[in-house]
Amino acid sequence: MKVISYNLRKHRAASELVALVGEHDPDVLCLQECDVQHLPESIGGLVLADATQGNRLGLALYYRSSTFRLREIRAIGLKKSLHDRMLKPAHERILAARLVDIDEGREIIVGSFHAAPLTALNSLRRHQIRAALTSLAALGEGLPQLMVGDYNYPVFKENLGQAVRDHGYALTLSDDHTYTRYRVFRGHYDFATSTGFEIERITTLPQGTSDHRPILVSAHPD
Repeated sequence: MKVISYNLRKHRAASELVALVGEHDPDVLCLQECDVQHLPESIGGLVLADATQGNRLGLALYYRSSTFRLREIRAIGLKKSLHDRMLKPAHERILAARLVDIDEGREIIVGSFHAAPLTALNSLRRHQIRAALTSLAALGEGLPQLMVGDYNYPVFKENLGQAVRDHGYALTLSDDHTYTRYRVFRGHYDFATSTGFEIERITTLPQGTSDHRPILVSAHPD
């Protein structure tokens, strides 16, 4: 199973999606900072499961309809940062889908996640991540779960990793930094948390017009 996650930087990188899907042939595509009013219903062989509706820029999730059947999808709001309260962006920071493998009949849960920006404290982002993982689990007790996205957590990842492990999940980084801006600020902002999945590798894909690089997660349920 292949999953791509991409922060489109206020939808600027949307024109890259057709080529990205065509080249890497993912089963699921998770987007952040997309203009939900201008999303296509399909990209290659992927169909739009849903997108958040709380604001123009939000989250979206596409899946391969020849491989999966969508059983349920849910947009979930998380604890707000000061940035959220003052600038009033969408409070929905996790979009989670319960998918059924058509051939095997096995169910999985995949989520697209976008944490509060760097103006918030790491402690708030850890709270959001734990709450998002709990929300994923509520879609199906005991099912394999994979959450990808922009975690906005470039430093002190040992604290985050411990918090995620204490919650019963694994944190997996990609093979290279995922964020570059002004050729100075770099770090692993985009990665995966999971349970019930074996993560084979996470590949950081080439830079496009976004300040984030897409990541390609190769994984399979345990």
